[in-house]
Amino acid sequence: MTARAFWTVGPGRGELRAETLPPPGAGEALVRTLATGISRGTETLVFAGRVPASQRAAMRCPFQAGEFPFPVKYGYAAVGVVEAGAPALSGRRVFCLHPHQDRFVAPAAMLHPVPDAVPTRRAVLAANMETALNIAWDAAALPGERMLVIGAGVVGLLAAHLLARVPGAALTVIDSDPAKARVAAALGLAFALPADAPAEAELIVHASGAAEGLALALARAAFEARIVEASWFGDRPVPLALGEAFHSRRLRLVSSQVGAVAAPMRGRRNHAERLALALALLDDARLDALLDGPTPFDDLPATMARLAARPGALCHVVAYDPSV
Repeated sequence: MTARAFWTVGPGRGELRAETLPPPGAGEALVRTLATGISRGTETLVFAGRVPASQRAAMRCPFQAGEFPFPVKYGYAAVGVVEAGAPALSGRRVFCLHPHQDRFVAPAAMLHPVPDAVPTRRAVLAANMETALNIAWDAAALPGERMLVIGAGVVGLLAAHLLARVPGAALTVIDSDPAKARVAAALGLAFALPADAPAEAELIVHASGAAEGLALALARAAFEARIVEASWFGDRPVPLALGEAFHSRRLRLVSSQVGAVAAPMRGRRNHAERLALALALLDDARLDALLDGPTPFDDLPATMARLAARPGALCHVVAYDPSV
């Protein structure tokens, strides 16, 4: 059996390559892909060849083929139907942290059933929701806190969507693009441009991927505030103004990364349980505001180049089936 997969083969260049699939063995399943999602921030850096050498091992995704920078098969948001193997999953929709590929074989333990109430298109957000969930755990939000989420990309908006549920939370999403106000409003979130960002925030999540966003977080932080850094800057250096009020305000700057379960829940939830919860949290139709597309899988090389040249807030859906 053959399959086709998307490979990044040079800076800003991708192609579809054929490969032969083995039949599923014991404990494995054959999955026919219905849709995949493009995670704009990380996949744009991979597509541009900007994964630092020091982070290439940490950045590997579960079913990656090839090596950074090129050629590499990369991606982690696939939804499909089990066609063979794994009788307990036969015919069911599943989510897998797999690159963009029209069919693949994977261990059944890596296939996570998609809840019936979650449409296929929305299910591609599972990996982003898992990241947002980990950010929320790292943030350890308290009822009544004043919160900012700086950066209205998909991960930032999902993190804001979760944190806004904390009782009494006063949360504002900040972004330099006024068009992001519409997406924030669809999620029921308050929005402001950077110049209008509220001061004295006690919890700030920075997810803009820009040095200016982190500088704004430091400037708007209250005494002993927590700043959760959820951006990944790739190989770009980031200057920080740590000589101003950083020490006198006793600010805390904490990194959040999805590769490890956040410390407050480590030992209580494993990776599979965290992803299952992320899928369940997608049972909310408002989250469709975070999706654009779909475009056909056959067009993915051109689509990826177009998206890399025009960064945006939305998760782009790649369709492998007319029903998506």
